[in-house]
Order: sequence, then structure tokens, then C-alpha cells
Amino acid sequence: MTFKRLAALAGVGVMALGIASCSSTGGAPEQSGEGGGGGGTVDTPRLTVAMITHEVPGDSFWDLIRKGAEAAAKKDNIELRYSNDPEAPNQANLVQSAIDSNVDGIAVTLAKPDAMAPAVKAAEAAGIPVVAFNSGYDNWKAMGVQEYFGQDEKLAGISAGERLTADGAKKVLCVIQEQGQVALESRCAGVTQGFQGPTELLNVNSKDMPSVESTITAKLQQDPSIDTVVALGAPIALTAVQSKSNAGSNANIVTFDTNAALVDAIQSGDVLWAVDQQPYLQGYLAIDSLWLFLNNKNLIGGGQATLTGPSFIDKSNIDAVAELAKAGTR
Repeated sequence: MTFKRLAALAGVGVMALGIASCSSTGGAPEQSGEGGGGGGTVDTPRLTVAMITHEVPGDSFWDLIRKGAEAAAKKDNIELRYSNDPEAPNQANLVQSAIDSNVDGIAVTLAKPDAMAPAVKAAEAAGIPVVAFNSGYDNWKAMGVQEYFGQDEKLAGISAGERLTADGAKKVLCVIQEQGQVALESRCAGVTQGFQGPTELLNVNSKDMPSVESTITAKLQQDPSIDTVVALGAPIALTAVQSKSNAGSNANIVTFDTNAALVDAIQSGDVLWAVDQQPYLQGYLAIDSLWLFLNNKNLIGGGQATLTGPSFIDKSNIDAVAELAKAGTR
């Protein structure tokens, strides 16, 4: 796991050097203080890139991805066309629409790889480079996608499970908010593997948050031996905090992924820790990698995924992260 993290950092370092080189040879940048994505804008030809995600409405995690993408697009003189749909067939249709509009590149999430595969192949057949990020770690390469930016979800789950063991947890409830979503199921599979005690899975529907709250509440009331709830997203974690109160439970709440409200919950102690995959960085790298490829045929990662996580956010580092969260980048 240490080697993978070092490799990921090395990949980001190589990318940063590549950006510096391309910027200096591409012309003098114009200075700009907006966007948080660097010191200027390249003077390379204007490109159009589509970013298409499985964003779930109301989940501000995706705001961080989009901010990173917008920062890279501004720096790279790219017109960013962002669209999203949580339903895989609709997301695939958005990819086809991007192909039909002759974009220069496509960045896409692969939460439901089988449903997305035909659209990805259509883009490749049209000569449009495709990179993936956030979801699809186990599938991107077989689908012909040229680069991937995200975390190994199984590895992240194992890391979380090992930490739960070290924390002294005895029984874990892992809450999956979208059944069949490969990244989420890989996380719980990893938790189950890494945790030395029993792990129970609970499927809920994130499109109905009152139902999520009542379902977790009922489970905690039914089984008081559950001493830790593992959420797979910040909105679910914050809902689990309320469920814990409803049930009169003493269970700890931990989660994957963050947003500004989740940062506050860690500071207050309502949530113990979060596994961070750096969504801003995922969005930034996905767009920047397409600029590098289209302008200089650079590829990041040496044929392997570029890992942006996992790392942990907890009481030891939350204050530094909180400042960045206020700026909307963590």
C-alpha cells in the first residue's frame, strides 16, 4: 500500500513537471487570481472537453470535482462542458451527445461500467480520447480508456477496515447507498476484508434520505451490538449521525468522502474520521491530462491508475483541511 501511494505521488509530481514545461514552451501565461488552479492561462488553441459524471443531486462532493475541473480548464484554455446523470443509461446518452458535438476529449466516471462501455467505445471509434476518474478503477483499462484518476476502492476499504480494528471496533455496519455501484460495493468488500470482526451490509436508497435515516435507525435499534457505522459518502454519514441519535445508540460514525458539512462533523466529534480520495484533484487531473495528451501526447501513470487516495482526515489534521473546505476545494 505504501508503494502504491508513493507511485501515485510520483505520478502527480511528473505531471506537475510536465505542466511547467508545457506552459513555458506554449507561450507566456496571462496572470489570473481566480479558480485556484494556478498562475495563468496557456495560449494553446482553444479545446472543448466534456466531463460527464454520475453525480447524485444534492451531494456536494461533486462540487469539489467540478471546481477542480474548472480550475484546470481555465488554466488550459479549455471550454469545459459539464453534465451529469445518476442513471447509467442517461449518462451514456450524455457521452453520445458529446461525441455528436465533436468535442476534443471526454472525461467520464464509470460507476456502471457495463452500461457505459458502448458509449466509451463509440468515443474511441470517433478518435476522441477518453479518460476516467472517480469510479471504474477495476474496469477502465479493459474498456480501452487511456488514463484513470482516483483511488483503488478495495484498497481504501481494506485500509478503513484495518483502522477500525485498530480503533477497537467490534461489529461494523457498512451502508451502501446505491446497490450495484461498483465503487461502493468495492469499499464495503474492502472493509469486510480489512476488519477483523463481523461486518454487516445495509442497502439504502440515497434518493430518499428520510428512508435512509429511518432504515439506519431501525437497524441500530434492532442490533445494539453494532458499535460502528461506515458510511460511503458524506450525506449518508451526516444522516447516520441523526439515526444514531434517534436510536439512542452509542455507535461511532466513520465515512468515505468529505464535504464542508462533514468537516464540521469531524471537528465536533460527531464523525470520527473520513477516508479522503481528493475529489478536487480528480477533477483537475482528468481535464489537465486531456490537455497534455491533446497538445503533447503525454500520458500520466505509465499505463496504471494514478491514485488520489486513500488518506485519512481526522482530529489530527482536520483544522488544516477545514480552512481549505471554506474555500471550496476540500
